[in-house]
Amino acid sequence: MMTSRLSPYTVGCVRNYAVAREQKDEASSGVQSKQAQQFDSALSKLDNSVRRTGRITKTMLLRVFHDICRTGYPSGNQALLLLRSCGSLLPEVPPVDRTELAHHIWTKLQELGSQYDVSHYNAILKVYLQNEFKFSPTDFLAKMEAANILPNRVTYQRLIAAYCQNGDIEGASTILGFMKSKDLPITEAVFNALVTGHARAGDIDSSKNILTVMRNAGIEPGADTYVSLLTAFAEKGDIDGVKKALEEAENADCSLMDRDIMQVIFALAKAGHQQYVPEMVERLRHERSYIPDAMNLCLSLITHGQEDVAFQVLKNFPTLQMDNASAESYNLGNFFLRHCVNMNTALDKVANYCRDLQQSNLHTSPFNFTLLCALEAKNIGLSCGLMKQMKEQNLPVRPHFFWPLLIQLVKDNNTTGVVELVKTMEELGVAIDTPTLSNYILPAFGSLEEARQALKVTHASFLTRWQMKCIPKTNAVCVCLCPHPERGGYFLYSLIDSMTEAEVQVQKDKLREYFKQLQALNITIPVNIYRGIRNLLDSYNVPELIKVQRRNRLFLYNKLAELKAENKSIDLTLKQIIQALCAEENLQRALELKQQHEEHMTAGGYAILINHCCRNDNAEEALNLKREMSRKDSSVALDASKYIALMKVFANSGKVEEAVDILKEMKEKDVMLNDTHTTMLFHALSSAAAKGGPTIIRRLQDTVFALGLAKPSANLCSPLITAYLDSNDLSGALDAALECQKRYNHLPRIHDILVGLVQQGDTELLQKAMDVVSQERGEMTMLYDLFFAFLQTGRYREARKIIETPGLRARPGRLHWYAEKCIAHNQMETLEHMVDMTAKLFECDRDEMYSYMLRLCKETNNWKKADALWTKMQEENIIPRERTLRLLADILRSNGQEVPFEVPEEKNMHEVTLCIYFVLAIFDVSVEAYEMVKGADEKGLVFGPASYDHLILLLQILDRKQKKFRMNEKNLVPSVCCSAGSHIPGFKMSDTATNLLIVTQSKKDLVTDAVQTLKSMLQVNHVPSQLAITRLVQALGRKGDVSGIEDVQKLMKGLSTPLNFSSMLFINNIALAHIKNDDLDSAVELLETLYTNPDNHSASMSFVFRKILENGNDKVLDKFSVMAERLANHFACYRPASDLFLQLLDMDKVEDAKFMLARCNAVAEQKDILLSFMAQKSQTPGQVKSHQDFYTFSVLFLYSNIWNLPAAEALMEQMQKEGVEVDELSLKRLAVLYRKEGQTVPFPEPPVSRTSTHSKYSGYNV
Repeated sequence: MMTSRLSPYTVGCVRNYAVAREQKDEASSGVQSKQAQQFDSALSKLDNSVRRTGRITKTMLLRVFHDICRTGYPSGNQALLLLRSCGSLLPEVPPVDRTELAHHIWTKLQELGSQYDVSHYNAILKVYLQNEFKFSPTDFLAKMEAANILPNRVTYQRLIAAYCQNGDIEGASTILGFMKSKDLPITEAVFNALVTGHARAGDIDSSKNILTVMRNAGIEPGADTYVSLLTAFAEKGDIDGVKKALEEAENADCSLMDRDIMQVIFALAKAGHQQYVPEMVERLRHERSYIPDAMNLCLSLITHGQEDVAFQVLKNFPTLQMDNASAESYNLGNFFLRHCVNMNTALDKVANYCRDLQQSNLHTSPFNFTLLCALEAKNIGLSCGLMKQMKEQNLPVRPHFFWPLLIQLVKDNNTTGVVELVKTMEELGVAIDTPTLSNYILPAFGSLEEARQALKVTHASFLTRWQMKCIPKTNAVCVCLCPHPERGGYFLYSLIDSMTEAEVQVQKDKLREYFKQLQALNITIPVNIYRGIRNLLDSYNVPELIKVQRRNRLFLYNKLAELKAENKSIDLTLKQIIQALCAEENLQRALELKQQHEEHMTAGGYAILINHCCRNDNAEEALNLKREMSRKDSSVALDASKYIALMKVFANSGKVEEAVDILKEMKEKDVMLNDTHTTMLFHALSSAAAKGGPTIIRRLQDTVFALGLAKPSANLCSPLITAYLDSNDLSGALDAALECQKRYNHLPRIHDILVGLVQQGDTELLQKAMDVVSQERGEMTMLYDLFFAFLQTGRYREARKIIETPGLRARPGRLHWYAEKCIAHNQMETLEHMVDMTAKLFECDRDEMYSYMLRLCKETNNWKKADALWTKMQEENIIPRERTLRLLADILRSNGQEVPFEVPEEKNMHEVTLCIYFVLAIFDVSVEAYEMVKGADEKGLVFGPASYDHLILLLQILDRKQKKFRMNEKNLVPSVCCSAGSHIPGFKMSDTATNLLIVTQSKKDLVTDAVQTLKSMLQVNHVPSQLAITRLVQALGRKGDVSGIEDVQKLMKGLSTPLNFSSMLFINNIALAHIKNDDLDSAVELLETLYTNPDNHSASMSFVFRKILENGNDKVLDKFSVMAERLANHFACYRPASDLFLQLLDMDKVEDAKFMLARCNAVAEQKDILLSFMAQKSQTPGQVKSHQDFYTFSVLFLYSNIWNLPAAEALMEQMQKEGVEVDELSLKRLAVLYRKEGQTVPFPEPPVSRTSTHSKYSGYNV
């Protein structure tokens, strides 16, 4: 019953793989490879995979490695990530192969110019340790010395670990003595290595005594130390020692995680003590990180030949213990079965695992999935064995299961293997169907007779279909640039914001020039962005770059007097004077002026005065002005910011009722608040909290929320809590916070409340708070809140217990929030403890954590601490991001220290110059832009290789968009390439830029340059794009260069990974080249030779006909029309005639198309071609030339292909409704339809014309 239910899924699974495998092998993989400039994204994926799952695949690693090699510019940080990935992060690869891969990467990247520092040597040491690779530490130090690299503390620690790994205590002691002589600290990592070293030297007692030595040295043994001791006992098979060590760790309050127990399991299995594994498996607590850690353990065990132990761990997966789940809902053993196949595990073992999983209802179709993996691995023996097992299990075995194996055998020309596989099919009772025989078996033989002899086939009908078919796949890369001049202001704001004050000072002239360009282009900067730019420039002490001309106050006074004398309105001028006086902080004079001209005061004038009073905390005057304005016009409403300012000044001065009245007026007059106003409201309430106390804040807060002026948020609720905290009323603060949670679902300032409770030691209130947080926000949120509270109060021991809670995982947002808090308050000790405690937190981004500390080091100018952090990062084997390295380098350089690593290319003033160039180019001021880059080049300013590549790419995009350069266009890109080549030896453009260069050269008919660019590209094993080759071949066709097209065709055939071009690309353009050379006979001969072959009847030459029609050459058209008709009438090849007919129709030559159809009726029967054209033109807006064309074509189609009279009648009615005249040809066809259906023709049928003439087709034989 289960078999019948599973069959559709499993059969489809294997069939899908078989078909996909055939297509993948036949199709090009080169086109689908990543372009060189995309490798940063791949590196990010690699890094993310490590952070989340603790492993990567060899395929992923090699893909990134090859992409880096293709660019030719590997950075030190990229090399570090690749080297790090060659250790335990590859659990599916044997250690020997991992080390070999690491050596290959090391050598290759060094050849490409990667600069190695001590961090790289430390990384390769870590790889040696993880892979248990035996090497000479002395030789290693000698290599470092030869490379002029000084070892650091991490280097010595790992050399000690290498000696201890081999049980060489004497060698380890030598390094240890050297560290002491250098006053290098002896860390926990050194003691852990000694625990292992003594144990492997056979002295387990000394191993245990190391813990006592650590305590005497003031170092408390941590989890890693106990894991080292547990591993030592496990390798000896001393299970009692393991249990005792576990008790000691528990008594020492040292929490061991699941991944620690897994190390013990691995040591037991590897040492041959598998009988003790079940006891350790029972100790696993299934923490949140259990699944990825357990998967890595299983993979490592299988790699080391311990499949049975891995299977025990697999069956302990928590997600498999599901009582109510359906049988189809989980297949968690997939990774296990796949790796068993990849490691060539014995068939009997694999079959037993499959049976166990199926019988335990832990996997829906283990045999079929394992077969899928075996087929993918091209493991013929295992695949056939599994199919035999499936036959015994009464599972179906289909012919297509054998297709992937047959494909590989045919590719290897292994006819013997094919025959043996056919015999296996017969043994299993699998019938060889026609597709299997014709597409997968017969191609292995040289002839039909050979196949008959080898296979003893008697049914010759099976041997008729030979050719294998594949579906080409293409990838297109589209590069689009959409400049929006109106966004220039925003770009400029972002640019200035990203610059330092020194950079702005240096680039002052260029920025001023840019402002002038914006003005010349009549581009307006929005007011809010202008204000932002003005504030930035003020902070950089260059306010003169952007100025607003202020009106002279004296001029305004004179104008006021003139207007008054002329008896004209002075309202606007009066407002301007008041505004100027308020800006000068001359409130008294402004009030006097208001008193003098009170009858001319407008709402705007009052608003300016009220706002000024609020800024100066003048509550009485603000209240008087507000009342006076309301008396003059009660309907006038201020804007939201001024209402909030009034509320704030009233609340701060104790005028609570007036403040509440302001809020009510806002509601009455429908004053809407945006996000900025909400922030202002928060600051107003916070200001009142400092002066008024909880009662006033509660009144105002309740009014705001009750009136619906703003939605309740943690921010708006927090001033109430602040009022309680300021009065040291923790109980009131907690009650208020809990009330906010109950009413508004927000817990404002809970961290500050918890900190206060921890400091006071009020466990009762603390427990109350934790219970509410856990209930409302979840246990994890509660644990983080408690963790941060303990950190803030210096209770580091309690904080460590919290963060090491089993199952806790990283919450980047919460960690970021607290780190920013530490940075803002200069709390280095607290931040350092948090970073240290989260070292083993699941999914914790360690680089991000260290970057927080480095930021604080930067602010405090503590280079020694930053240098120590660099060493700690190497100890943790962390791969820093480029921004982290740049930050660390900046700290060291600013303090005159040597940077011990290669600093990634950073955005400096040179890059700012290039950035401005891009904007100038987009705004079509290319002369200034080019001169800017040229000037930078003359001054010796060097951009990075990526910048040059992007610049070349941009120039070509702008050229394709027909930007009008006011200089010699042909010299622009070569000039930049020359500059890049002179500054960067071996500079190469990216694939995208090179392909676009070929397109650009082809567009300008620089075919010689384009061909040379293509050859240069192929010489460095880069793959051209289909678009580039298509445009090049078309350009050669326009030039009439037949030999050039043939040369390009040969180059494409020589690719190791050929592109999926249409075969007609070269043929059509060769024909056009012959036409260009006025050699029509050669063109016709070429096409006739093609179409007389029955296999090529479907090839399209629409492109040729379109070019002929566009050129309007009647002589050529006549020649090719005759050819098309001859092919249709004599060879039953209708594609050329159909292409001509459709091109005529598409170019609005309807009468010519009708005549063509009359001369070659069979064209109307080409259903697929006509249907495709009809669907395309009817769905694309603007493509149908007229109703007449479309309806004529529709009638012909209905007549010729569907014989659908009702549809034709409905179409006729629609044409009549729209007043479209029906031509004679359509009426004739419709009449035939009526007669075929036995009905009377309801309209006068046009007479049949026996003769016809047409100048364009005078060459036809009538």
